[in-house]
Amino acid sequence: MRKNNYLLLLILAGMSALMFTGCKSSKLPNAVTYDKQKSIVVIYDNDVHCGIDGYPKMAGLRDAISDTAYTALVSSGDFLQGGTTGALSHGQYIVDIMKTMDYDAITLGNHEFDYGVPAMLTLLDQVDNSRVACVNFRDMNGKRIYQPYIMKQMGNKKVAFIGAVTPTAMATEAYSFFDKDDKQIYDLAEKEVYQMVQEQVNEARKAGADYVIMITRLGEDKNAMNVDSHGLVEATNGIDIVLDGHSHSVIPHDIVKNKDGKPIIVTQTGTKLANVGKLVISPDGKFSTELVPIAECTQVSEKVQHATDSIKNLMSVLVNRKICQLDYDLHILDANGKQAVRRQETNAGDIVTDAYRAISGAEIAITNGGGIRSEAKAGDLTYGDVIAFLPYDNYLSVVEATGSQLLDILETCTSFIPVEDGDFPQVSGLKFTVNASRKTNRVTDLVILNKE
Repeated sequence: MRKNNYLLLLILAGMSALMFTGCKSSKLPNAVTYDKQKSIVVIYDNDVHCGIDGYPKMAGLRDAISDTAYTALVSSGDFLQGGTTGALSHGQYIVDIMKTMDYDAITLGNHEFDYGVPAMLTLLDQVDNSRVACVNFRDMNGKRIYQPYIMKQMGNKKVAFIGAVTPTAMATEAYSFFDKDDKQIYDLAEKEVYQMVQEQVNEARKAGADYVIMITRLGEDKNAMNVDSHGLVEATNGIDIVLDGHSHSVIPHDIVKNKDGKPIIVTQTGTKLANVGKLVISPDGKFSTELVPIAECTQVSEKVQHATDSIKNLMSVLVNRKICQLDYDLHILDANGKQAVRRQETNAGDIVTDAYRAISGAEIAITNGGGIRSEAKAGDLTYGDVIAFLPYDNYLSVVEATGSQLLDILETCTSFIPVEDGDFPQVSGLKFTVNASRKTNRVTDLVILNKE
């Protein structure tokens, strides 16, 4: 045994010597080389809101382009909620699909906070925290919960993706930012967003970023906190393009001048993956964007398709259960595809608030138009249709209010008319007039139903 062991040691020593000699005499591997003629292509989405049927095609488009370009896949938020798939699983089914997508960078939407911060952190940890960026989500000690930006090597260029979420989530999802004792534990830096972004743009440039791309959840519309994508561009410099979300706008290519007067592109895809965004940075550094209708995408990722099919099969028995028969279509959009439910009365808003008033026994009922997320066709109404219609985990509450308090509520919730606003009130048991041309005292002729 000793002789055999000794022989084995000699053989191993000889092999090591040969390996060492081989390394010594061979040439070192060349440095990584890049094709300078390849473009950079960034495929982007925003406000998917559980529109899972588009994910396989979006991933397929990215995969097809990867053969001829350096590619990245990014999201500007609002993916966990807004439809049946998210509502039935509290976001878990969406995460199960997103894990197969291989996103390079993701930022937060206000609806990522719907289930509370602990749930959001757990869900996004499954996607991969290293792919989440948000410059303005922090605890009360000022510590960021996620990294402010993600740097990606794309060919011979470094691209920084900086994330930011609308601070209006502090109002719309307020419960997520406070503990059970009403003590604030998280913040979205309402008054510091632009400054924070500028600081991280500067940091990314110092770190070698050739291009700085914002993936933001700020929106194009006016809001009470005065933070939007156009304002961000106007207050900063060093940003190359803004891939925005939140207002569900369909913007292939908008131009806003930055602090130095340089024209910067702002773009959005709409919602529910009706369109996929495609940003091309040519080898000579020129930017161009287009929105590709999902219906025109022919490539499909089999891996992602398998995930979406599996989720749909899990839900099929429950969502296909018939609830009732509808004699007419329920609308939230106008003839031009705009969100009428966010700026005027709709029959979908009427039936929801009529139902709330009937079940609660209240004299009047009010709900925000932005909470009604889908339309319904005449015919069989299924459980899945109802969940898609009202996907959020809201609670029906009955409170007493004076006439003046009611007037204040209606004034506040109609203050942005004619601009679409999720706070616009759909009502039952009352009627009123909105004078959109007035800056104050807009609501007049308020009448409450006399049930007798």
